[in-house]
Amino acid sequence: MAKLLYKPLGMLMGALGGLVATSLFRRTWKLVAHQDEAPKPAQRGRTWREVLSAAAMQGAIVGLVHAAVDRAGAKGFEKATGAWPS
Repeated sequence: MAKLLYKPLGMLMGALGGLVATSLFRRTWKLVAHQDEAPKPAQRGRTWREVLSAAAMQGAIVGLVHAAVDRAGAKGFEKATGAWPS
C-alpha cells in the first residue's frame, strides 16, 4: 500500500529533481568552462574533450541530484507514514 501512495509523490519529485539538475549543470558548466552553453555531441567546432567532459559532468550531476531526491523523498515518506516506500 505504501508503494502505491508513494508513486505519485516520487514522480513529482523526479520531475522537480530534473529541473534542479538541469539548472545546476548549466551553472556549473558556465563556472567551469566560462561558456554560456555546454557543447552538444554533433556540434561543429567542439572538441572531443569538451563534449565528453560536458557529458561526464552532466551525468554526475544528474545522478547525484536523482539519488539525493529519491533518498530524501523516501526518508520523508517514512517519517510521515511510518512505512518505507519500497
